[in-house]
Amino acid sequence: MARLHIGIVGAGPAGIIAALEAARRGARVTLFDTNATVGRKILVTGNGRCNITNVHAAPDKYACADPEFVRVAFARFGHRETVARLRDVGILIYSTPDGWCYPLSESAANVAEILAAALELAGVETRLQTKIADIRPGPRGIGLAIGGGPHVQTFDRVIVACGGKAYPALGSRGDLFPVLESLGHRIVPIRPALAPLTADVKRFHKLQGVRLDVALTLYDGDRVLGRSMGNMMFTEYGFSGPAAMDLAHLVSARPGTYLTLEINLLPYVRAALEELLARKSREPFPVRVLLGAVLPQKIPPLVMAVAGVRPDARLTEITDAERARLMETLTCLKATVTGTRGFTFAQVSTGGVPLAEVDPTTMASRVVPHLYFAGEVLDVVGPCGGYNLQWAWTSGAIAGASAAGSG
Repeated sequence: MARLHIGIVGAGPAGIIAALEAARRGARVTLFDTNATVGRKILVTGNGRCNITNVHAAPDKYACADPEFVRVAFARFGHRETVARLRDVGILIYSTPDGWCYPLSESAANVAEILAAALELAGVETRLQTKIADIRPGPRGIGLAIGGGPHVQTFDRVIVACGGKAYPALGSRGDLFPVLESLGHRIVPIRPALAPLTADVKRFHKLQGVRLDVALTLYDGDRVLGRSMGNMMFTEYGFSGPAAMDLAHLVSARPGTYLTLEINLLPYVRAALEELLARKSREPFPVRVLLGAVLPQKIPPLVMAVAGVRPDARLTEITDAERARLMETLTCLKATVTGTRGFTFAQVSTGGVPLAEVDPTTMASRVVPHLYFAGEVLDVVGPCGGYNLQWAWTSGAIAGASAAGSG
């Protein structure tokens, strides 16, 4: 019996693990990518450390139209299976106290090199610096039109793992979405996700570069769109860091709409601050200094100004009303969000192939026979912290195994 020949478009994490899983099951695999090396996008994950997965990766962490789809996929290949498979190829992983996982090497470059070596050892043919211009289903399989010329190579199965539109400098430009649409798939509009937020931050200009842990609530009028917690940085254009970026998909879904971001500066330290203020309540302690016990140095003067408290006020001098305004400002500081910094600065994109058109047990298209999907091309997005790489590993592994006939 002839070996199945599987073509995979995209040599990012989803495409790589799909290739490895298919090759493990005896398939002949050809992996295409427009970049000069495999795993190019891996190199920029985790600030070069490769935030490879997350201990807490679970279906309820993802934004998508069908949470059950993600649940079914994770039941087949989740975090544990990912860690075991990566260990098999030589990538050893540790987790931080908050569940973020990194390779012991602390090197995204090393992860990419190990995966490249694993592909070679598995006998996967890699066709780099090669663009797939079209997908052409036919009676004998699926043809991939290579480059801009007439050459078409036919495969028994094809896996599309070419990403979305985030990081266009790394080759993700969404060129195949019109092709998929022409084949009958509906494409959910592609928008930036996990991108810094732009906002009216004139009054925060002295806080540029300040980082701290916050709780954020995003409003459209009186309606809560989403919440997040984690580290955030004030910037010249708005807000960056995981807490802000985790809300980007909600912002980009409402282009041209001004939204309200409510910032709680005390999500982890409010009790400690209240205890300190109560203990020092009879002492003429400078309020600014006491606030500095739990906040970065530049924040107390701004908070006091917004709350209408004198910058040199002492604890014994402020009124109950001033104290209430101060706590309100510390926990409900508001800013107007105007958008995101776009695909250029986005870690991932949202939108793409809708989950309703894909089988979650195999990642096979319900529209085009013998066509499979994996990774960011599907309309699933998770928060910062390794969740989106986990989705790449999960969907890619299922697609690769299923395309090879083990689904």
